[in-house]
Amino acid sequence: MTKSLVADRRPLNNMLPREVVSKIRHIQIVTNRLVDDLMGGEYHSVFKGRGMEFDEVRLYQSGDDIRTIDWNVTSRTGQLHVKRFVEERELTVMLLIDTSASQWFGSGARTKAEVSAETAALLAFSAIKNHDKVGAILFTDRVEKFVPPKKGSKHVLSLIRDILYFRPQGRGTRLSEALRYMNLAIPKRSVVFLLSDFMDRDFEKQLKTTNRKHDVVAFPLLDPRELELPDAGIIEFTDAETGDKLELDSSLEDVRRRFAEMAQQRREDLMALLQSCKVDCVEIFSNQPYHQALVKYFKRRERRLRR
Repeated sequence: MTKSLVADRRPLNNMLPREVVSKIRHIQIVTNRLVDDLMGGEYHSVFKGRGMEFDEVRLYQSGDDIRTIDWNVTSRTGQLHVKRFVEERELTVMLLIDTSASQWFGSGARTKAEVSAETAALLAFSAIKNHDKVGAILFTDRVEKFVPPKKGSKHVLSLIRDILYFRPQGRGTRLSEALRYMNLAIPKRSVVFLLSDFMDRDFEKQLKTTNRKHDVVAFPLLDPRELELPDAGIIEFTDAETGDKLELDSSLEDVRRRFAEMAQQRREDLMALLQSCKVDCVEIFSNQPYHQALVKYFKRRERRLRR
């Protein structure tokens, strides 16, 4: 792990434009309210700690499981004693955030990068409300920044600052690099939230490896204009990551249909890949409330765990 990748912990408003500070505070207010109203219990119920840990030895009481009797203490004192265990609740949550150039696309009020920051904030505030540690890896075609997991709302606000304001060196996307770095940087089993538009290939093997070691949840970020074209005549497309240009005549129904079919095929291919890796998937659309998708997923996961 190189020192240059570790995030600094400067004050939130140090050298930041006023509008960025205002944006961060707005996200804090909105996400805190959502956590209190919707997310806290849902998050706690589906992301468990690492198991049970020993708490104390106490006198046996009627109804106690005889398998918990501590025979060493019982023989020493002459009275039945049992071991008491409690759930080891604390988790480490890692946010793997795609900061490639394609994240700054947005056909509506918000870019994919802004939606990613708000979704990450909601997940992070849900985690610290349950006393979990939160860290982050910001990546493009390389790992741009590593933020070690810590607790506390100030730490989460600094994470949001990094996601919103950080300017990466790379423009492309290499998911395998971020996943490989995750496995080296965080040896302990963690919950990994991977937020990206997944404009990459050849990452399946590394994703499977990471999901065997950690609990990975994928959040594909989508904009409606990436799924279908409006009838707007000649449109010039520029690939934000490569600079390649393409012109399409969107007034032609056949062009619009083929564009939508190709976009749908990409979605289906990604869903199939994630399913083959046994990775949960939560699609996030830039023009829809992201918290609704999260709540639906948590409820679905809770039902699955009960079964």
